[in-house]
Amino acid sequence: MPGSTEQEPAHALWVADVPRRFRTSLQAGLTDGEARRRRARIGPNVIAARAQTSALTLLLHQFASPVVYLLAAACALSLSFGEWHQAAAVAAVLTFNTGLGFFTELRAARSVEGLRALGTRSARVRRDGHIRVLAAEDLVPGDVVLVEAGDAVPADLRLVDASGLGADESTLTGESVAADKSVTPVATDASLAERSSMLFRGTMVVRGSGTGVVVATGSGTQIGKISRLVEQAAPDRSPLERRLERLSGQLVWVVLAIAVLLVGLGVASGKDLRLMTEASIALAVAAIPEGLPIVATLTLARGMWRMARRNALIERLSAVETLGATTVILTDKTGTLTENRMTVRVLALPSGDCEATGLDSGASHEAARLLRVAVLCNDASLGRTPGDDSGDPMEQALLQAGRHAGLDRAVILRDRPLARKHAFDVATRMMATVHADGPRFLVAVKGAPEAVLAASRRTGGDPCDRPLDNETRDLWRRRVEDLGARGLRVIACAEGRADEAGISPFADLTFLGLIGLEDPARADVPGAVAACHAAGIRVVMVTGDHAVTAGSIARAVGIAGPADPVVEGRSVGAVSDEVEEIAVFARVSPAEKLALVRAYQEKGEVVAMTGDGVNDAPALKQADIGIAMGQRGTDVAREAAAMILLDDAFPTIVAAIREGRVIFDNIRRFAAYLLACNLSEVMVVGFAVLSTLPLPILPMQILYLNVVTDVFPAFALAMGEGRDDILERPPRDPEEPILGRPQWIRIALHAAVMTVATFGALVIAELYLGLDRASVVTVAFLTLAFAQLWQVFNMRGSGSMVLRNEVTCNPWIWAALLLCTVLLAAPAYVPPVAAVLGLVPPDMGMWALILFASLVPLVIGQSAAVAADAYKRARRR
Repeated sequence: MPGSTEQEPAHALWVADVPRRFRTSLQAGLTDGEARRRRARIGPNVIAARAQTSALTLLLHQFASPVVYLLAAACALSLSFGEWHQAAAVAAVLTFNTGLGFFTELRAARSVEGLRALGTRSARVRRDGHIRVLAAEDLVPGDVVLVEAGDAVPADLRLVDASGLGADESTLTGESVAADKSVTPVATDASLAERSSMLFRGTMVVRGSGTGVVVATGSGTQIGKISRLVEQAAPDRSPLERRLERLSGQLVWVVLAIAVLLVGLGVASGKDLRLMTEASIALAVAAIPEGLPIVATLTLARGMWRMARRNALIERLSAVETLGATTVILTDKTGTLTENRMTVRVLALPSGDCEATGLDSGASHEAARLLRVAVLCNDASLGRTPGDDSGDPMEQALLQAGRHAGLDRAVILRDRPLARKHAFDVATRMMATVHADGPRFLVAVKGAPEAVLAASRRTGGDPCDRPLDNETRDLWRRRVEDLGARGLRVIACAEGRADEAGISPFADLTFLGLIGLEDPARADVPGAVAACHAAGIRVVMVTGDHAVTAGSIARAVGIAGPADPVVEGRSVGAVSDEVEEIAVFARVSPAEKLALVRAYQEKGEVVAMTGDGVNDAPALKQADIGIAMGQRGTDVAREAAAMILLDDAFPTIVAAIREGRVIFDNIRRFAAYLLACNLSEVMVVGFAVLSTLPLPILPMQILYLNVVTDVFPAFALAMGEGRDDILERPPRDPEEPILGRPQWIRIALHAAVMTVATFGALVIAELYLGLDRASVVTVAFLTLAFAQLWQVFNMRGSGSMVLRNEVTCNPWIWAALLLCTVLLAAPAYVPPVAAVLGLVPPDMGMWALILFASLVPLVIGQSAAVAADAYKRARRR
């Protein structure tokens, strides 16, 4: 009984002792001033053990690569031959690549951590007598927190009120079955799993609602003490990154084999062993596209930030890749396709319809009776300003309508205090509150019209209630359809009388009428839906709302046509084989959403699924891309999702899909560029060895070329904004490799043309210009170098314009070309650098040959691309 001591743990306290123990008020909560003082003394509500990815971990990760081992071996071999300049050059390459990889991954890791901070959790807290939404880290012991199904518990709470409350505590106790909660104290020595009077940080509320007083925060919580929320610092690798790393690793071994073969062939043809070994070392280093995983990481991280600026928070890097392959979007209606700005428009009363705009304190008896139930059976609250309002937008709209009619919830509750609450149940599709009303109790019920109608036995009227016969039920159903056809969301209200608070609330009710709420479609949704259709992406509405309302909104935004049927959730099983022909599903339960996702996936579709409720979590996890609502979504839904919409808007999904396609295209583009350039170096040296010609480019030149052309142009290609028509092509196959057969063919052809151009320049320089050996090597080196620079323009997409495309319109490309031109041309005029690289200053004739020969691969590549585009257009015709 009340009167506990300060030594008793919170779970053993009686409710009456909780506010005294934690010096708070259950009705008003803490004052802002007191909360600030406690936070200053105790600290923020965060788990101190949560660690960032350390810089040392990322640095060590750079050395766990075959590329690094190859560079280190090359440096050691150079030293053994006494080639100090080459050893220093290889060491510089090793340092450069390691440093570049380290800073790129560090920036990417901090970007991901910064993005996740955007999704900071919030809590509904009673402060200064008002309910506010605060960041969870601002909670302090003594705060009064309101929770409901779908919330992640933000701190350890001692319950002081609970209605059908259950929590998933598997992360803490290992129990897979949800734990029932109540306000009744438990034994002092009760185990964690037996403390039914408590909610613990990190667990999830799966049903019901309740109120609790914060008893511990941060590391003082149970889950903080056992470090259950500590996150390991392993970098998040997407499948795309892993494929690129695997490709780099495979190329290491291929190039090593080629290098060994070249050494053998070169020695057999009479070339110096040391020269051939040095050339093979340089060639092996140059041929490895070590920039692939580095640039990929930067590209994905940059894409995540770009999506975040468009209000799409990506939780997992793998989602970025999958977005570009999405073929079907299963979208909710409320708040995603509509504005989620509910306004009561119509009251459908037994005596007829009443426009809500005309309501005032003189509302009729029927209207006042209906609105009284809507105000009492409500979890939302209205603050002093609209910004202080909290709760579901629909319930806020009901409170606003009641206030306009002179029905303020706080005033009504003084006369009819809340005795019991039955939270909204997906199974019954109704919610109820029980209020003391004199010697008896008033039961207020609201929910889906068909559910409330089924639970009612009478219909309200003035001056007296009447039995609810089948004819009247049919009349009400037609009125529901009429309101739904107007695009209104329809709910029904009923009331009952009881002798005790503990009775079943959904029996022997009096049906009071319908409330039609308007939630207009977002103005930008029709355009976004049209963009999806143009991109080959089907948009399907999946909502729990009434079929007529769902159909009306779907037709308004372009998801469905006038003749398209609306299928209710209970029929999902019957139409699973024909889901591709249906655009609207209404009255869909969570289990039916899951079945729909699986049905589309069995058809080979890549499914993006939106959801906001706790019961949407299974479908969000099952979907290829689970998309949770950031504003109205529950914590459970956000935990299950791969992407969070910070603005809950459908166009944001379309923008994210576009960004996913852009990222994949950029990665494919710079991968093809890097491999074509590196392969051209292999072919130049390999052909020279096989044909017994002198080496056209020297080992040090290959190393230098590798550093310049493998970095800056590739980074510039990764920064592309994408083509304007990228959403006008069908989604790619999710199994499609980054580089398929068409890409490899193009890589080989581009490399071959650059090789031929290099040898052509060499032959002209030696036979026709009569240049000495150093000048010939200079011409060959600069020809290959500039041919690789101009190769970026051959990376334009199929069908794009020659002079104006995604490459030429990328300012980063021009900056990279300018920088690389200086880095390639200048060394020949700096004597110490020229001596190390084996270059001589080119004269005007040499420069003319270099520019002409280096432009040949570009001209041939562009001509071939134009011819290929013309052939494709002709075939389409």
